[in-house]
Amino acid sequence: MRKLLERLTNVRRDETGALMWALAYGFCIFLAYYILRPVRDEISSADRGNLQVLWTAVFLVMLVAVPAYSWVVARWPRGKFVPWVNRFFIANLIGFYAALVSLPLGARPWIDRVFYVWASVFALFVVTVFWGFMADLFSSEQGKRLFGPIAVGGSLGAIIGSTVTAGLVDVLPAFSLLLVACVPLEAAAQAARQLQRRSDRAGSSLRREDAPVSGTVWSGIKVVFSSPYLVRIALFIFLMTFASTVLYFQQAHLIYDAISDRAVRTALFAKIDLAVNVITLVGQGFIVAHVIRRLGMGWSLALVPIISMFGFVALGIFPTLAVLVVVQVLYRSLRYAVAKPTREVLFTVVDREEKYKSKAFIDAAVYRGGDLINGWIYAGLAALGMTVGAIALVAAPVAGLWALIGLQLGRRQEALAATPEGASDDSLTT
Repeated sequence: MRKLLERLTNVRRDETGALMWALAYGFCIFLAYYILRPVRDEISSADRGNLQVLWTAVFLVMLVAVPAYSWVVARWPRGKFVPWVNRFFIANLIGFYAALVSLPLGARPWIDRVFYVWASVFALFVVTVFWGFMADLFSSEQGKRLFGPIAVGGSLGAIIGSTVTAGLVDVLPAFSLLLVACVPLEAAAQAARQLQRRSDRAGSSLRREDAPVSGTVWSGIKVVFSSPYLVRIALFIFLMTFASTVLYFQQAHLIYDAISDRAVRTALFAKIDLAVNVITLVGQGFIVAHVIRRLGMGWSLALVPIISMFGFVALGIFPTLAVLVVVQVLYRSLRYAVAKPTREVLFTVVDREEKYKSKAFIDAAVYRGGDLINGWIYAGLAALGMTVGAIALVAAPVAGLWALIGLQLGRRQEALAATPEGASDDSLTT
């Protein structure tokens, strides 16, 4: 495996062990997530009339979860709190399973809704903690070379998770998948511990610092609004959620209208996930590092918004389920293959408080706040009588604005990366 990685990627020999553990960590996180994702998405189709309400609940939960996470980060080093996050979610999954087994069938709709909210929080937090940990371990130069290959582990986990769900959904009760997902979550906790041990070794290629992150519960949130760099990241995330929300709502409506059987819908969602992650795997392993090197950070960040703009135009002209599936698969695969690893490189040039606390606020509260606001915007456009095609055409110029923000943000990251590491906070606010 070491020789194969060195041949296929730009990893150096002293980085290979850490890269393999990072791959394993990402693999386990996304394996668990994609076992659970089709269950969550099926709930959204069955309860599509309440999506805006559910997303409001997700945002409110995020407002509580982010300060709680910041409190943990400020009191324990990363070697402890990163594994704890995974084990906290394991305990939650066991609790959901117990509720589904012991409570009467009449309670199932409310359990489904609570699980949908929980799964949306889980999906962002475990991934945010993972990439925050990666940005804390690897430098900006390493991130540009290695974050694409590291993301391959997540894509492999996603492919296997989608395959597991598609295969088990017909032979096991859907809620049994909750227990299955606990196994990779614990394995991810173990991989995080191994990465921390490697960073503690003398001469390690990883950043060694493992003290609790400085600041207060709220300081990581405050700095977002005082740093133009972080504000641009937040705006980039917000505009991304607009594009994602439009496609998500249109997916829920078009699939519900076309397919009546819940098991068939769940299987289709799993197959979409499988197609997305196969394409993503190729992009992360062989394309993203070359894209960043040749196009630079700015155009790498603008690539997905530009393609999204053309996708929305196509969906506006041909608003059918087939076109929606093609656009969704293309959008998500490029977002995960190119935009996601590139976006995570942005956090390699900020301090540790911003990597954990500010990043959690942006990736969780801003992300889900964007979902909430954009969900209500979509509902308002639909209430005005706008069709799927018309709403897609409205989304096209928004994607263009998203591309411009990406260009500015990437150029700023390259400027910060050129300064000595450990630059003061003042350098981030100029």
